[in-house]
Amino acid sequence: MGIDRAVWASSATDLWATPQDFFDTLNAEFGFELDVCATDENAKCARYFTATNDGLAQEWRGVCWMNPPYGRVIGDWMRKAYESAQAGATVVCLVPSRTDTRWWHDYAMKGEIRYVRGRLKFGGSKNSAPFPCAVVIFQPVTEARAA
Repeated sequence: MGIDRAVWASSATDLWATPQDFFDTLNAEFGFELDVCATDENAKCARYFTATNDGLAQEWRGVCWMNPPYGRVIGDWMRKAYESAQAGATVVCLVPSRTDTRWWHDYAMKGEIRYVRGRLKFGGSKNSAPFPCAVVIFQPVTEARAA
């Protein structure tokens, strides 16, 4: 049974579980090692951070997957993703395409942006999300990429 339509159209939740097939396609490309923002039920990697161990307070290394809460704290997660890439991590972020927001301009636009065609169906829901999404990729700057 999917999430009630009224919940999808409201701000009642800011947690949107990543569709498995969508993740699998990106995982085949990137080979994720760490899910930085998960629950025990929806973690996409063997290594993951939950609210209990606070992913924002942890060091992100390697190739990281991030599907953050889509509420007011999303800017904090995007800043952490960007800063982690500056420190050497690759962070691939699934976020709502909110091109009018401060966090989008401050962080998303510093990464590679891939707009998602259509609307994703999160968490096995029968209904599509009421918002468009994008994948933002932050990669460490290497000498080869900088040249």
